[in-house]
Amino acid sequence: MKLNNTSTALSDAQEELDTIQVPTSGELPVPMTNDYLFRALLQENNKVLCELIRDLLHLDENTTVEAEIQNPIILGESVTDKTFILDILIRLNNSALVNLEMQVINEKNWVERSLAYLCRNFDGLKTGENYLQSSPVYQIGFLNFTLFEDAPEFYASYKLLNEKNHREYSDKLQIKVLDLTQIKLATNEDKLHKLDYWAKLFKATSWEEINMLTENKPIINDAAKTVVKLTAEERIRMQCEAREDFLKTQNDVHYYYNTKLAEKDAALQEKDVALQEKDVALQEKDVALQEKDAELQEKDALIAELQRQLAEKK
Repeated sequence: MKLNNTSTALSDAQEELDTIQVPTSGELPVPMTNDYLFRALLQENNKVLCELIRDLLHLDENTTVEAEIQNPIILGESVTDKTFILDILIRLNNSALVNLEMQVINEKNWVERSLAYLCRNFDGLKTGENYLQSSPVYQIGFLNFTLFEDAPEFYASYKLLNEKNHREYSDKLQIKVLDLTQIKLATNEDKLHKLDYWAKLFKATSWEEINMLTENKPIINDAAKTVVKLTAEERIRMQCEAREDFLKTQNDVHYYYNTKLAEKDAALQEKDVALQEKDVALQEKDVALQEKDAELQEKDALIAELQRQLAEKK
């Protein structure tokens, strides 16, 4: 299956969107952080996809962006083992590869997971091609949690650099992370490319929030209309709801095990404290015994001296 990117198809799609009315108020039928809805939105609306990528890669607004999804799914079909991880692989301008994924639950493995995606997509040379023909690869994660708690950042970018002088080794491998929970840390550059607007869109839970964003970022209106269209289709909405149920279950599982681990850690800490107190008590006893030993030694020395004196008198 390939996306139809012809001007006729895009025009027809835009005409269809123009007939859709975005609600002015009310709760969203599906949270925008839903990974199935995220994928469906970007697969259904190529215009939204292209502008999102342009902003994420800090490309000039006049730069032509053509994006073709390499791993499309049939929207509305049940999520299978192959589509269970709903990442989106995009060929950008018939050259670079961009992998996008929405990740809500912190499974403590995003660093390794993103590296796996990055390397797997980079290692795609065909027989007869040379290494210089390898395409740049971008792995971009939309995370609803903070990756590094000791160094929170709204939009972080990573690439291969020399450890000593920071010389760039290659720009063909890049990992980027957009933290949806740290919008307040958006830099001026982030705001210049309206990344804070995209983050607010994906964090929105009501139509009021989305409508407020459209004034300064018109493409969000197209995104909103596409969401209305998608969630109106029962099969797609059911898949979104199934993913929500799955994510809630996963959250419950993580919460349960994290709670249990926290309880075990607390119990172990209490035991450690008790052991430390016992150690202190034993050390105090050792000190007391050493003091008694010293007293006994002094007494023994005194007795020995008295015995010596008696022996001299005799």
